[in-house]
Formats: sequence, C-alpha cells, structure tokens
Amino acid sequence: MFAVVRTGGKQYRVAAGDKIAVEKLAGEAGDTITLGDILLAGEGDDLADASKVTVSAEIIAQAKSEKVIVFKKRRRHNYRRKNGHRQQMTLLRITAVGAEDKKPAKKAAAKKTTNDAPAEAAASAE
Repeated sequence: MFAVVRTGGKQYRVAAGDKIAVEKLAGEAGDTITLGDILLAGEGDDLADASKVTVSAEIIAQAKSEKVIVFKKRRRHNYRRKNGHRQQMTLLRITAVGAEDKKPAKKAAAKKTTNDAPAEAAASAE
C-alpha cells in the first residue's frame, strides 16, 4: 500500500520500508511519529479513503542537507558577498501504511458513557 503525505510544504509518495528525508521534525533518533496530512492512499490502481489511512514512521537521524552557496555580485561596484546555508532535515523510515484501527473510536464512546453516569446519578439524587 502507498500513500502521498505532505510535510514541510512538500509532498512525498511513501510505502512501508521507504526512507525519506523531510524538513526538520521534532523528536530524537529512534522515536516513532505519525504523519497526519495524507492526501492520497491506495494499492496498485485502487484508491482508498485517505481520511482512514495512517502513516507511521521512525526517525533514523536528525541531519543537515548539502551546503548551498549564495554568491551575490554587482559588477563594476566592487560588491561581492558569499554566504552558505545547510538546511536542517530529518531522515525517516516508513514503518507502516495502513487503515486506522477502530479501537480508539470505541474508547472515546466508552468515555462518553462514563461521563454521563455521574450526571444521571446527580439527577436521580435530587
């Protein structure tokens, strides 16, 4: 199964086992994160409902990308400026791409019934 996720203003097509380099995300090496903004999901030619798909990834490392040289010059004005920049990035290993579990939704429903019980008990006590 594959998914198209958006993170850091860019889009990535990922599948389980893929390694990608994205804009810096919070976390240490070895942490597991869930990529939330899923644009498209499917398997082969079949597309799935992207709102029901989750993508989990493991942080491999926090690193810097290649250096980009910024050189400015105005000819005949003795104006030269040289600057360099290395963008922070996070290396991710996609661990799973699949459908959401229904268990968290059941827990939320169970919490609602427990919250209603004290209100009913207070109403019956009056």
